[in-house]
Amino acid sequence: MKQICFADAEYAGKRKQTRRERFLIEMDQVVPWNGLVKLIEPHYPKVVRPIR
Repeated sequence: MKQICFADAEYAGKRKQTRRERFLIEMDQVVPWNGLVKLIEPHYPKVVRPIR
């Protein structure tokens, strides 16, 4: 996680939340991500690169 400075922390509370940020927060609350990942994982190809 990136550490924020005092100026960023002070400004973070004052700026308006964007539509994108609101959308992503709502999606995190609505979508059961762990269950979705477990459902998709067996069908997703795994790429293994050889060590040189």
